[in-house]
Amino acid sequence: MKLLVAVDFSPGSQRVAAFARTLANALRSETWLLHVADPDPDFVGYEAGPQVERDLVAGDMRQQHRDLQNIADEWRAAGLDCTALLVQGPTNEKILSEAVRMGADLIVLGSHSTSVLKRWFVGSTSDQVLQHTQIPVLVVPSV
Repeated sequence: MKLLVAVDFSPGSQRVAAFARTLANALRSETWLLHVADPDPDFVGYEAGPQVERDLVAGDMRQQHRDLQNIADEWRAAGLDCTALLVQGPTNEKILSEAVRMGADLIVLGSHSTSVLKRWFVGSTSDQVLQHTQIPVLVVPSV
C-alpha cells in the first residue's frame, strides 16, 4: 500500500501525522510525507518583492524542509518506509498531482474547522481533494 500524507505544520497537523504513522505502521505501507509550500509570488502574477522578502521566504522554505525531514527521520527510525517531499504551488493541485505521480492508494490529510463563509467562497483543501480524485481519501479532523 502506498500512502500520501499531506501535512501543513499547523498545530492540528501533528494529530494527522500521528494517525497516519499508526496507519502506515499497521499497513506496512510505503509512505510519502508531503508539504505544499506557497507558490512563488511570480507564479501567481506578482513581482518578487525586495531581496529581504525573498530571503525571508527562502528561510521559511528551508525550515519547512527541515521540519518535514525530521518527521520522516523519526518514522524511518521506527522502521517505516517514509520519504519527505516538499513542493511549491497551489495546495489542492499539488496534492492531487503528487498522489497520481507516485501511484498512491490512499491520501491522508487533515481538515481544519473554517467558517461557513470561507468554505462557501474558497472551499477547503480536503473538500477540493475529495471532489477531484478517484483515489480514496482519509480526512482526519485536526482539532
